[in-house]
Amino acid sequence: MATVLYVTAHPFQDDSHSLRVGRHFIETYQEANPDDEVIHLDLYRLDLPQIDADLLRRWGQPASGPSFDELSEESKQKAVRMSELVEQFMAADKIVIVNPVWNYSFPSILKMYLDAVLVPGKTFTRANNGMRGLSGLTGTQQGKKVMHIQASGTVLSHGKFEDVEFSHRYIKAAMNFIGIEDVQAIYAEGTSEYPDQAQSIMEQAIQQAVSTAKTF
Repeated sequence: MATVLYVTAHPFQDDSHSLRVGRHFIETYQEANPDDEVIHLDLYRLDLPQIDADLLRRWGQPASGPSFDELSEESKQKAVRMSELVEQFMAADKIVIVNPVWNYSFPSILKMYLDAVLVPGKTFTRANNGMRGLSGLTGTQQGKKVMHIQASGTVLSHGKFEDVEFSHRYIKAAMNFIGIEDVQAIYAEGTSEYPDQAQSIMEQAIQQAVSTAKTF
């Protein structure tokens, strides 16, 4: 049995292009893997603390940071919550991230989540040759994997706007940084750029999601 984190970063709960594709993916996945545990993290409705100065110092920036007992009560609560999020992330075998693209990138709430789980000493560490990821071989399976589903009104994965695609590019880099090499993507893009093709664009993305979910 595998554990899947289904991470959605959209203020809507259902009515959006990215969430529609994500819903088809996760429902198909559950049908194909009924014994797996799927944990839904709706970031806009999640207790997601913001990193403060005390937490940064505790993480070793600088190295002479305060002990847990020296933190304020608010920072203690944040530290405990951050630890819970990191442990949950590390224990998962598969991660599914769903988001829209706003201004060439993903919503800031997703950056907050990534900052909460990309933690020195937890998901990466310093090594002789630089940084070493610690997240790739955790959970119940060898090789954690990520599926990233994103929707954008403009085509960003290729073509004239490829250079300003900072959503999937960042997520892939961040996951590689912490040791996760298997990072896949499904794009629902161009619905505003090509409104006459919007329906077919969505149909193709959903079809890809259904097909890919069966073997993810």
